[in-house]
Amino acid sequence: MGRKKSIDQNRILNAAEAVVARVGATRLTLEGVAQEAGISKGSVVYDYGTKQALIEAMVQRAVIRDNAFNEAAAEPFAASDNATLKGRISAASQPFPDAFRAVALNICAALAQDHSLRSAIQKNQTAVIDRIREEAGTARGPMLAYLALEGLKLLETLDYHQWSDSERAALLDDIRQLASGSPG
Repeated sequence: MGRKKSIDQNRILNAAEAVVARVGATRLTLEGVAQEAGISKGSVVYDYGTKQALIEAMVQRAVIRDNAFNEAAAEPFAASDNATLKGRISAASQPFPDAFRAVALNICAALAQDHSLRSAIQKNQTAVIDRIREEAGTARGPMLAYLALEGLKLLETLDYHQWSDSERAALLDDIRQLASGSPG
């Protein structure tokens, strides 16, 4: 019989995120994660094997969390047109926490260098875009609104620009308007 799992996966992934936020994904080590989690390096190796596998698990967990957050935000709009997009706009009304930005920025750097890491994000974006297209039918406004929304979020996540609360609220209102219309 193999060893029983006694280390919580979230504990390891939380520790990995803390290390990435502090030193970046390129300087992430299994030893550093183990130390942050207060466990042995062997436990991290047993669960993930490699630094690459650990980063892949972090990306996958981020995708799952983001989808769950956005799906919960879409629930109030389930009976209306463009529920997926409306939920994503609603979810975006809550700016990303500063702690998330540091992790996201460093993970984005890792994603830029590794196609296999990007594939989880690419598949997820394809699924979201397909759902928005399906819900929008022939209207172009919802897709343009989604692109504007993702641009806003990307600029903030990568720390390229931060809007004031009032500017951000006005931009989200503009995106809502775009989502409801059909330009050109």
